[in-house]
Amino acid sequence: MSRILVVGSGQMGSGIAETAARHDFDVWLWDSASEQAKKALGNMRSRLDRQVQKGQIDPATLEQILNKIVIPPSLQSVPSVDLVIEAIVEKEADKVTVFQQLGELFDTATVLASNTSSISISRLGRYVPHPERVIGMHFMNPVPVMRLVEVIAGTLTSHDTVERVLAWAKIMDKTAVTVQDYPGFVSNRILMPMINEAVFVLQEGVADKEAIDTVMKFGMNHPMGPLTLADFIGLDTCLSIMEVLYEGFADSKYRPAPLLRKMVDAGLLGRKSGRGFYDYTT
Repeated sequence: MSRILVVGSGQMGSGIAETAARHDFDVWLWDSASEQAKKALGNMRSRLDRQVQKGQIDPATLEQILNKIVIPPSLQSVPSVDLVIEAIVEKEADKVTVFQQLGELFDTATVLASNTSSISISRLGRYVPHPERVIGMHFMNPVPVMRLVEVIAGTLTSHDTVERVLAWAKIMDKTAVTVQDYPGFVSNRILMPMINEAVFVLQEGVADKEAIDTVMKFGMNHPMGPLTLADFIGLDTCLSIMEVLYEGFADSKYRPAPLLRKMVDAGLLGRKSGRGFYDYTT
């Protein structure tokens, strides 16, 4: 039985914690804002309650999952674990601070993974003793539903670390794909420029948001349009990833759409703020 610490209890962190607990991992879920972690656990119970009502799981399974998750009072109070998955905001400086802490608290037997969707694993490894244990483990949202995990090997990541993470992903019933440490990896290097181009199309008045999303849904068989997807991901996250791509490749094709930046500046972040390209307040 493996022991996992998830750092960050937002949508991704709580989803990772739930997924690991479902597959019999012992899970510690820590957030610098302790109330956020408690709220995440409450939201998790609500989601699982709905599955009980639909007959997808039984009440005993619900309790078994939640009983596998512990909210520790501090990082220092977490016992020895096999794997740490960092799932905080997509800001490199914040991630560096967390990895510095993790490197000091956990010995070399602990794998330190980041759920980053674009930031260099090699750079994060620079701040950790024994960077061969630092790796990317990029889950897709929503984590309990989406099967893919990108496993990103940094320049110094060891083969043993990759193999251990691939094994854990398999236990979590995920399809793991190993990719190299380039900006955006595979998923977001392809996805985010598409979303960004959709914003340019909207900005230039080529079509309205509904038309853009309809073209991609029914013309390209996408489950949701790119602007709806951007709202689901969070426009601030989309902008952060585009900035990483733009900086990492120094190529104008990755230039963030001015409208995307303008909306983030205005606090129109999508579903999580109530408004983005669409209005979710009603």
